[in-house]
Amino acid sequence: MKKELLDFCWKQVDERTARLKKQSRELQESLGSETKSSAGDKHETGRAMVQLEQEKLGQQLQELDATRSILNKITIEKPSEKIRLGSLVRTSMADYFIAISAGAFKKDNSVVYCISANAPIARLLLEKEKGERFVFNGKEQSILEVL
Repeated sequence: MKKELLDFCWKQVDERTARLKKQSRELQESLGSETKSSAGDKHETGRAMVQLEQEKLGQQLQELDATRSILNKITIEKPSEKIRLGSLVRTSMADYFIAISAGAFKKDNSVVYCISANAPIARLLLEKEKGERFVFNGKEQSILEVL
């Protein structure tokens, strides 16, 4: 199942990258198709807005590169007693895959939440082992399994 979870995370990143690159191409095309009109100020404002959007997209693409490097660090073959990056954790309340924030993975009536190691629940779970208890949002939970 960890392989499927990791593939799910990669798919989320790849889809987001494709969307951002498409938006960037569209912005580039709109920038190129802007023709100078007699309303020069309006033209310059339009160009500036497009360039700001391109900068935002560039920043989002850099963040995705950082996310990719996190995914590249995950080793799912090596079992670990302690919860770490790449662990699948079953708790008394929910199941979590510690990787990146990619949402809920659903398969056969089960849901696993793909969460970042920086997520509040992940910070509580890291370095804990099967059988340990923790409190999250005022509710005590126990770690049933670490895969």
